[in-house]
Amino acid sequence: LARSSARCYHKIPGGRATHGVRRTRRREDEMTENRVETAERERKVREWFKMWLVKDCGGMEKIFAPDAVYRESWGPVYHGAGEIKRWFEEWNGRAAVLRWDALGFLHDGGRSVAEWRFESADAEGAHVRFDGVSVITWDGEGRIASLTEYGCDADSYDPYADGTGVPRFRVKDNVWF
Repeated sequence: LARSSARCYHKIPGGRATHGVRRTRRREDEMTENRVETAERERKVREWFKMWLVKDCGGMEKIFAPDAVYRESWGPVYHGAGEIKRWFEEWNGRAAVLRWDALGFLHDGGRSVAEWRFESADAEGAHVRFDGVSVITWDGEGRIASLTEYGCDADSYDPYADGTGVPRFRVKDNVWF
């Protein structure tokens, strides 16, 4: 028996040992390629968040495919990079993103999920704060083909915290659900 670089042992007829190096290198190359692709996807999502913080969407065409579809968590859907850009510019003319932090990512083939925390304020000073995830589909050129947001109120609480067994739900206006 012989030990390969991938810690696999192979014995072929006639007593000769092989290391399976070609197969191992191919897997290592694929893993490296996947890590690079994953890092690039995460970089693009973070760059998109940063664009909102600095109110500058220059380079957006490197992030979104020309026919991308963007669905916000509260309903609006934007079709095409041009419409996404128009929404970006209009929104930033009346409000400001104060925080948009990427908290984590999951990747599976041509899809990614980004978990994030968001906070904004409009011209009248009204603040919106929520946690969310974006489900992203990538095109063959590494750009976002579709993005769907899902949101969750950042002000979470336990309705059974008082121990009575009866839930106590907060009453408040839903800003965007």
